Amino acid sequence: MPAAVKFFALELPGRGKRYKEGLLRHKQAAINDYVQQIRQHRNGEPYIIYGHSMGATLGLSVVKAMENAGDPPLTFIASGNPGPCISETDDERLKNKYLLDDDGFKEELRKLGGLPDEILNNDELYGFFGPVIRADFEILEKDELFEKDTRINTPVYAIMGNTEPMVEQIDNWKHYTNNYFGRQVLPGNHFFIHQHPKELVKIILHCSRNMQVNH
Repeated sequence: MPAAVKFFALELPGRGKRYKEGLLRHKQAAINDYVQQIRQHRNGEPYIIYGHSMGATLGLSVVKAMENAGDPPLTFIASGNPGPCISETDDERLKNKYLLDDDGFKEELRKLGGLPDEILNNDELYGFFGPVIRADFEILEKDELFEKDTRINTPVYAIMGNTEPMVEQIDNWKHYTNNYFGRQVLPGNHFFIHQHPKELVKIILHCSRNMQVNH
């Protein structure tokens, strides 16, 4: 990645450098937190918002908030997510995974992949990471239709792994932008991003250059 491109990995309370802060359990609170972080980092330069999985869902509303503030990103890149208001199951129990007991929750995390067995099989490690992950699921699952009427004027570029359960729904993202929509499917599961860093760099640079020209 060119040296001129700066990355800011935003962290919600309860993880990373903010691990001592209380966990958030509501979408609006998480969105507000992200928006505040972005505003603290803004320097007037063009920027992109990239969100994977839960970050993609929240990212849509974050972009909307930045548009309302008169400071929209060049584009919004969403990965590992088929877009808002899509459920992979009709089973009410599995629609609310955050309410599962530990055994059931661990099983769902194993299906999703990306979390080492060392964490799931170690009571001390799971005792630390489990509540954080459960809070994330709670944020996403409590108000599944939160984004139903959200439309942004920022271009959207969606990326998913070809073995993700809802990959065939990737075009759902086009319903949430009034601007350009692009998409790409790469080999891999929900955590395909770890196998394709160079391709992701190409996509980020492509979106950045094309959108700056269009602006």
